[in-house]
Amino acid sequence: MSGEFQPDTVHLKKDAYVFVEGKQHADKFYIVKHGDVRIIREALNDDIGSVIGPGEMFGLISTMAAHGYIESAVAMNNVTLMAVERKQYGSLIRKVNSIAVNSIKAFSQRLRELDVAFSQRALKNTAQSDYSHIIQIGDFYKNSNKLNSALYAYSRYCDLCPDAYDIDLIKARIADLKSCVVATRVEYAPDKMVRKYPKEHLLFAEGETGNTMYIIQDGAVKITKIVDNKEIILAVLGKGDIFGEMALLEDKPRAATAEVYEDCTLLAVNRDNFTNLIRDQPDMVVRMATLMSERIWLLYRQLDNTLIENPLGRIYDALLIQLEKNRVDINSSEPYQCNFGIKELIGMAGIPESENKHLDRKVIGDGKLTLKDDKIQIIKISDILKESQFYRKAQKIAENRKGSL
Repeated sequence: MSGEFQPDTVHLKKDAYVFVEGKQHADKFYIVKHGDVRIIREALNDDIGSVIGPGEMFGLISTMAAHGYIESAVAMNNVTLMAVERKQYGSLIRKVNSIAVNSIKAFSQRLRELDVAFSQRALKNTAQSDYSHIIQIGDFYKNSNKLNSALYAYSRYCDLCPDAYDIDLIKARIADLKSCVVATRVEYAPDKMVRKYPKEHLLFAEGETGNTMYIIQDGAVKITKIVDNKEIILAVLGKGDIFGEMALLEDKPRAATAEVYEDCTLLAVNRDNFTNLIRDQPDMVVRMATLMSERIWLLYRQLDNTLIENPLGRIYDALLIQLEKNRVDINSSEPYQCNFGIKELIGMAGIPESENKHLDRKVIGDGKLTLKDDKIQIIKISDILKESQFYRKAQKIAENRKGSL
């Protein structure tokens, strides 16, 4: 029966590779029966790695994302493994429900670790440990004339810090904004699962507490960080994507800001709903595991992208990442319409406006891209792969020359 949990048994000798980071089309993850396996992640400059022992899983993220392996796995001694195919994950969690809970929580922890690593490497920043950052977010949106978003951020600060020394100042800003805001934010009861929000409204702000994750039913949501009064765009999410799960699962502050990019309909899942979801809907758990794995894969690729020093190279590679994420045939000679503009692309490459230096004009001037309704249109998909490979090869040559001096 297709998907039935009948894993293969694999025996490997010491120092044998189970799989290598970058190997395409990951289709199996592994459970250790005997022995130990070392996991090495080059994208994080992790030369030592972590050790996986009997009863533990590895390779699940890459397999569920169905892209390429984001780590290498090496047998530390003679090992016996169970090799589980992607299609068998649903049968596995039906058989052992605790695996569903543990794997989802492990995905969430990995996402937060990678988010911190990405912030430190690409943004030279880590999340604030107090709520003051929410004021900075409010100030950014106020200065950007996105008054609904500013009003939400200031209001959340007042909710979270009612006795703060600057509370009267923030309340005065709120009063001024309320006199200017035309459309007020829609508020829903905590148990209301289907929710609709208009464009340019904040769903949550980085640093605030939260107990709800969202699944996009329609529309788009932009995930950002505000750093030094600048917006860094981490992703533009679309139908079927999940976000906000880290705060739900780990009871920690939001790691980023979520803004409605296009009018959207969301399915809101709180802690009570999530418990029922895990127990009663294993197919939804598989979907969650798949989407979270894809986001982890994306963060690994974004970390890899930060190693490219040439700004144009980073931009083309960031665009390639989006094509890979959307499972576009990157060798195709066909055109492709993106759902984001040049500003969003430069933000995805982690390049702040202060370092832009007319990069938007340079990218469009290369003749590989055009703009249609302010959204990027790729003239020939395979050209983006070639540009990314060109800049990576050029950097490798430069690094080798430096190493030989």
